[in-house]
Amino acid sequence: MSQTNHVPTIVEESDAERLLRQLHEATETSLEPIEPEKALGLYLEDKARDCRQSTVDAHRSRLGFFVDWCRERDLENLNDLTARDLHEYRVWRREDLNVVSEKTQMDTLRVFVEWCETINSVESGLFKKVKSPAIPDGENARETVIHADRARTILEHLRKYEYASTEHVVWLVLSETGMRMGAARALDIDDYRCDAEVPHLTVVHRPETDTPIKNGTRGERRVGLSDEACEVLDDYLEHQRPDVTDQHDRVPLLATTQGRIAKSTIRKYVYKWSRPCLIGLECPHDRDPDECSAATDLDLASKCPSSVTPHPIRRGYITQLLRSGVDVQVVSERCNVSPAIIDEHYDVRSEEDKMRQRQEVLRRSLLEE
Repeated sequence: MSQTNHVPTIVEESDAERLLRQLHEATETSLEPIEPEKALGLYLEDKARDCRQSTVDAHRSRLGFFVDWCRERDLENLNDLTARDLHEYRVWRREDLNVVSEKTQMDTLRVFVEWCETINSVESGLFKKVKSPAIPDGENARETVIHADRARTILEHLRKYEYASTEHVVWLVLSETGMRMGAARALDIDDYRCDAEVPHLTVVHRPETDTPIKNGTRGERRVGLSDEACEVLDDYLEHQRPDVTDQHDRVPLLATTQGRIAKSTIRKYVYKWSRPCLIGLECPHDRDPDECSAATDLDLASKCPSSVTPHPIRRGYITQLLRSGVDVQVVSERCNVSPAIIDEHYDVRSEEDKMRQRQEVLRRSLLEE
């Protein structure tokens, strides 16, 4: 009987199979552990070779928020960063940003995450998961602002009709200090020092009891107050503030009957009183206040074209300091924002205003010599 030897058929790897294998091998590349802060330092060193210092400073400021966010969530290794983390960070970061500022922040983060991929710190392609908003045509980061004169008009109305109420004090703190909404919410009564040589509010980062502030401990500072502001705050504490503590047994400065004021409540108060019709001014949008839903329904106050979020109050405050000749470094320290970010997102002065400002500073300097 003849015997036939069985020779196994050799099947060549197809191009498609080869590509799949190569892709699989690529994804199997081991990541190298690195802390977010260390990665940021390396990124900025690399950036400094090709960019101006102002650009490096701007990236350091924007990405500093991301590093702080990672620290607060105990994310100590960028190897563990996921698309869901990136989404949660975006939601956290957008709280007091307009759409243009949010886009700038997220676009910078995308560049950083893509760079991290080059040093095997994050999974391949993760940068594509960093989403940023589309910008409507013609929208500019500096268009929305509550100028100082408008803020004064609103405060005068509140002083007359809502004196020392929580709503009055919310507007007073934001307008008097230019601080962020989160910082105002984080204040306790003990952070108000009217008896100090220079009356002030102390902004403190307390993430363990639900009041983190932007920039973390780097955002902690003392913010001086005027005598007029102290008068209102004193009357508020004596006569108007609800006698409550928060869920951590802290005594919040800005309080409602439910405890520490919520960010949504701060927004509601700002939307409410930034409507011109509510403080006796004519509607600049040719609407009848009796028929306008944004005027008659507080829940729809945000629909008024003139109403704003808290951030434009901060932008107007910073711009007013600059127009008054306050040195940008002083503004930076008082408001906890870098000079580069002030120039990019907060300074709404025209180029002519800036020129006149410089001329005035030079004139005063020459007179003092």
